[in-house]
Amino acid sequence: MIKNNKETAGQNLPYIAGITLIATLGGLLFGYDTAVISGAEKSVQAYLITGQGLSTWVHGVTISSALIGCILGGAVSGVFSSRMGRKKTLIIAAILFLLSALGSGYPEFLFFEEGNPTMGLLYMFNFYRIIGGIGVGLASAVCPVYIGELAPANLRGRLVSLNQFAIIFGMLVVYFVNWGISNGQSPEWLNEIGWRYMFLSEAIPAALFGILMFFVPESPRYLSMVNRDEEALQILTKVNGPDTARRIFSDIKNTVEHHSSNLWSYGKTVIFIGILLSVFQQFVGINVALYYAPRIFESMGAGKDASMLQTVVMGLVNVFFTVLAILTVDRWGRKPLLMVGSIGMAIGMFAISALSYYEIIGISTLVFIIIYTASFMMSWGPICWVLISEIFPNKIRGKAVAVAVAAQWAANYFISATYPSMMEYSGAVTYGFYGVMSVLSLLFVWKMIPETKGRSLEDLEALWLPDSEVPTEKASLVSNH
Repeated sequence: MIKNNKETAGQNLPYIAGITLIATLGGLLFGYDTAVISGAEKSVQAYLITGQGLSTWVHGVTISSALIGCILGGAVSGVFSSRMGRKKTLIIAAILFLLSALGSGYPEFLFFEEGNPTMGLLYMFNFYRIIGGIGVGLASAVCPVYIGELAPANLRGRLVSLNQFAIIFGMLVVYFVNWGISNGQSPEWLNEIGWRYMFLSEAIPAALFGILMFFVPESPRYLSMVNRDEEALQILTKVNGPDTARRIFSDIKNTVEHHSSNLWSYGKTVIFIGILLSVFQQFVGINVALYYAPRIFESMGAGKDASMLQTVVMGLVNVFFTVLAILTVDRWGRKPLLMVGSIGMAIGMFAISALSYYEIIGISTLVFIIIYTASFMMSWGPICWVLISEIFPNKIRGKAVAVAVAAQWAANYFISATYPSMMEYSGAVTYGFYGVMSVLSLLFVWKMIPETKGRSLEDLEALWLPDSEVPTEKASLVSNH
């Protein structure tokens, strides 16, 4: 996927690949933690909610409770990554993933009796899910930033997109795990025991991620901001070669020393774009398809085992189209992929809305769900994270990414928590809403998103500076935008 050529001359590709693969375990856990609920949600509903006579709204909030932690984790990620560094923040995320996996699988630990669901146990289950959500929020914000700050400009799109591949791969892995646990088992066993195994399975990749993060370097751009210049230059040299490293280091120091770290020091536009990127990524409805996939397929007439298998098929499609994005993002650019993806998502969601309105359930619904998810995975899935990792200037990146990611998880929570009640009202209106959001996302990209492929993080800062502050050698970048 990353080959030696003139563009990569002097770059230490095995070293870059190794760091990236370890960092993307955070993305894998992001996907694993958010999607594990898809196989467990009906059993959790039966064990903790239905037996206590609680409402559909409580079910929606419980299934989405991890997203509260995601919002918190995203919001504090800027403080953690700016004060402690990208590396230590990701180690903390790994610890939170591990605690959540163990606690969600056995929420009765210490305080409650197994087999006796109470409101207190429901609160404890939600607490552990929120803990995992904080880990997801930290990882979702810091993993792309960490990879983007280490990656050479010509490889940055592909390497940051690998984080999205890891997210989708994590979802695919947990779909297989959930299917394997549930296959051939009775509903009673799943409602008592099976759902616990699903959550506990996350402990293995969480522990691996935490251990391996001790063996990677800190981001050179973070090191430069905290005046650890010698270490920063050593890492840049190991990644890029000595000549390129000195030039990049000079650009980094210039941006760090001459600009304020105030969130608004580069104007409101770049923050506004980051927030809208995040909100549109969620308002198009992707996590409804991911979290509730088995239930959606069951509503189409598939049995329990068949619905789990169809979810695995959807996961394989997601992986294929994410790989397509990785292969094309540094050739075709960010903007064209986003626009094509928005069109595909709109077609898929409007078709599903029409089929729902006429109560047509069958293979056609599955086809349009796949069209929709494939369009997302080759565009908004990976490219949103690429742009968030690169559009913000060095001095404000930690804070600005935290704002964007917190907005993303808030939007995610709103969409996921409202889905069950919206579906009770009207499936056609629900999916039609996501289709409208897909059209609006297309207009947003067309009007507001700059093309960033092949440009260094320091060059991109010129997009947001007043004309009087733009260095002469970077004026063409601004005029092209």
